[in-house]
Amino acid sequence: MLTNKTILITGGTGSFGNTFVPMTLAKYNPEKIIILSRDEMKQWDMAKKFEGDPRVRFFIGDVRDRDRLYRALDGVDYVVHAAATKIVPTAEYNPFECVKTNINGAMNLIDACIDKRVKRVVALSTDKASSPINLYGATKLASDKLFVAGNSYSGSHKTRFSVVRYGNVMGSRGSVIPFFMSIKDKGVLPITDARMTRFMISLEEAVHLVWHTFDDMEGGEIYVKKIPSMKVTDLARVIAPEAKQETVGIRPGEKLHEQMISAEDSLYTYEYPEHFKILPNVNDWATSQVRIKDGIKVPEGFVYSSDNNPEWMSDAQLQNWIDINREKIGNI
Repeated sequence: MLTNKTILITGGTGSFGNTFVPMTLAKYNPEKIIILSRDEMKQWDMAKKFEGDPRVRFFIGDVRDRDRLYRALDGVDYVVHAAATKIVPTAEYNPFECVKTNINGAMNLIDACIDKRVKRVVALSTDKASSPINLYGATKLASDKLFVAGNSYSGSHKTRFSVVRYGNVMGSRGSVIPFFMSIKDKGVLPITDARMTRFMISLEEAVHLVWHTFDDMEGGEIYVKKIPSMKVTDLARVIAPEAKQETVGIRPGEKLHEQMISAEDSLYTYEYPEHFKILPNVNDWATSQVRIKDGIKVPEGFVYSSDNNPEWMSDAQLQNWIDINREKIGNI
């Protein structure tokens, strides 16, 4: 599907973009991948990795800037929307800025993609958008709703929008694994709560989910990857088995367990071998066979959260992942 096509990724210098671009170049050989972002230094650093490859282009811009989006999207076939204000405390202390990027930016992108006749758009979401308790999660829930609704007013332009949702990305900048690894020699690791659990997904798995979504989507679906959970105390023990664990309390806006499908979503959710699909409760899309395909309806009241997950990551699996990815941890 992506072979010989032009793809644009917003926020493309982040962790996801730095994984998506080389994997997609290798697998699909697109005509062009355009990285749209507002940080010139990150673009400068990323460009060095692809020096001499004419398929990779860089475009300074911000999803808040509607006019710039129209220019960037000229001739684009597919879009991955990865741009967001993501750090929970940052969003709490800068709420207006979070809304401008995560909600207004989504609206700008939807309008621009429709007007520029982009074929398909996949927006990256987060577990925090399911039953949100912080501003970041609330803005991403609003963003998800906007992308789903975008299918209703694309009209004759036929632009399709879908969403992918996944949890904690292992080893990404600012996440718990590189943090624990950076302080493990101090002999004490801070644990917010001994009961806390988190979903665990690699960036490679996230990229595969986006590829699948582009291939499978009819428009309006929210794809949720099946991934293992792990207790934060077990994660800390694997990284620093000799270190003492000190409980410091849950931070403002932080959940004890991550959730990706709520009980309310269960009424419109279908299960597949490697993922779930939440169908939109608008028009007749929740009963649309072209969207359901071979999915199996989940029971009413079903909740997919990191504490009730049937799949758990073992100590050995985590250690193996760390050994393989040690040089990339904290730099992706």
